[in-house]
Amino acid sequence: MKTTEADARTRVAHDLAVSVAAALREDLEQQERVTLVLSGGSTPKPFMQALSRMALAWSRVDITLADERWVATDHDDSNDRFVRTHMIINAAAEARFHPLVNEAPTPEAGADEVGQRLAALTWPASVVVLGMGGDGHTASLFPDSAELGDGLESEALVIAAHAPSVGQPRISLTRDRLMRSHRRYLHLNGGDKKAVLANAMAGSDQHELPIRAFLDAPLALYWAP
Repeated sequence: MKTTEADARTRVAHDLAVSVAAALREDLEQQERVTLVLSGGSTPKPFMQALSRMALAWSRVDITLADERWVATDHDDSNDRFVRTHMIINAAAEARFHPLVNEAPTPEAGADEVGQRLAALTWPASVVVLGMGGDGHTASLFPDSAELGDGLESEALVIAAHAPSVGQPRISLTRDRLMRSHRRYLHLNGGDKKAVLANAMAGSDQHELPIRAFLDAPLALYWAP
């Protein structure tokens, strides 16, 4: 029977969920709580839904995001809403979710409070799951962002981020914080993303393709056509 593109993506999402669940279980045997950092976008939906059904001690798992649009949590573009809808369900409903937004009017005004809250989680994170855009960005580390240098080089936990290529202001974990993790996964779909990643692997300019900043350390790739 011929495997369809949808079948392949579902299988890869399930395989990633199995791997992440095993990693969380392994760390939960050694420590009281673990931190799981997720990314938004359309690609992670089946992965999150599969992971939410995995059996583990979810009440001891803290979940947060790699980045977020600075919008209300009920906004259609909110990663917060996406995670609550597709991840904090089923068995994973017992996990604790930690948003990247607050009531401040801008990410600049709210970043310190967000950073203080996230600093109280268990670091290094057990797992960070990254995505990548067609421009080579990951989290909200965009090549056309004025804050990209801070995102790649700062030791802060989070930064405010703006880019002409995206509409809303953002808040993002920095490279430093994302790298403070036991395991990092990159979840991609499509031949276009495969080509961008191949380009990234062939060069070194992190400002051209920010995903390059994560290729100098172990990074497990889960890709489907």
